[in-house]
Amino acid sequence: MNFLAHLLLSGENEKVIIGNYVGDFVKGKLTDEKTADWNQDFVMGLKLHRYIDSVTDTHSVVREAKAKAAEVYGRISGIIIDIYFDYFLAKYFNEFCAESLKAYSNRIYSVIGKNQSLIPDVMIPMSRAMIRQDWLKSYADLEGIELTFNRMSQRADYMNSIKDAGIELRKNEAFYFEKFSIFFPQLQEKCADFISNNTK
Repeated sequence: MNFLAHLLLSGENEKVIIGNYVGDFVKGKLTDEKTADWNQDFVMGLKLHRYIDSVTDTHSVVREAKAKAAEVYGRISGIIIDIYFDYFLAKYFNEFCAESLKAYSNRIYSVIGKNQSLIPDVMIPMSRAMIRQDWLKSYADLEGIELTFNRMSQRADYMNSIKDAGIELRKNEAFYFEKFSIFFPQLQEKCADFISNNTK
């Protein structure tokens, strides 16, 4: 899953939200020794991020979606499906959250701004760009998704072909939406259980 999904699946605790948000930028095992002096809600957010990635990567419906994208885009299909699913989440946001996408996005940007000290230095330029360019709301339409793919295509040579991934989404949107519609409610339930079971 991409940023919007990770954020929404975090619940309401700000430190959990930030931990989940920065999850890709914190490497290594989260041992008790390593995290002893860290905010423990933040640590739970990091663990939640890894849990979400694990559930997503092993789910049969997500694998079906990846397999179809891989016919065109090969090994970057997992990244593409993450973005497709954020598009569907943003487009149908009112089905998954009581807040509007605009209100939710603005609140999350405020949470990120208040918790800069927990964001790894290497992530700060990207985090500022996200807020400045309003990435979360831009996921709700195909033009915004295509801008996202264009940005991603510039990160590395192997990502070059991702700039055209919007074409596949336009062509087979119904197929990918069906997979999202099956998977995401299940993931929501699993994440709610994870948070409940790991909250002291």
